[in-house]
Amino acid sequence: MYQIDNLIIYGGNGVCRVEEISTPDIPGIDKNRIYYTLCPLYHDGKIFTPIDTKIFSRPVITYSKAQDIIDRIPYIEEDEYSNDNIRMMAEHYREYLQTHNCTDLVKLIKTIYTKNSIAVEEGKKPSQTNDHFMKTAEDLLDGELAVALGIPKESVKSYIEERVKEHESKLN
Repeated sequence: MYQIDNLIIYGGNGVCRVEEISTPDIPGIDKNRIYYTLCPLYHDGKIFTPIDTKIFSRPVITYSKAQDIIDRIPYIEEDEYSNDNIRMMAEHYREYLQTHNCTDLVKLIKTIYTKNSIAVEEGKKPSQTNDHFMKTAEDLLDGELAVALGIPKESVKSYIEERVKEHESKLN
């Protein structure tokens, strides 16, 4: 069970703060159950969910885990899966998002980045599906890394770039 002020990953909502643990006085809510009141950090609204929900949730990763993931980014390989059927490709991408795993999000981002680069080189526009999943994966990853590292979400990309450069220079 989470505690008030815990930061958690909740489903596809990204990082949320546990604001309350109670039975909300809201019509239609089962008065015999206890709920978390969650406040997404990077989106508006509140979420009321039973503490025994089947929706995925976990604590935000630690600072050291975030550093480890960033250090491994150059070595995380892209996904080789390819399919001309947009629905099949979207389902494959969705599977990555549903793991709620930062390494999988990095893999998805790198995969889509390469596909988009190839499309641009061929004089094509990146697909809307790729753009959608890239934005979603970046939003989820950047939000969790920002919280774990204690930096603003807008600073995550530059932080990653600097950290990767530092790590690579130490290896050379």
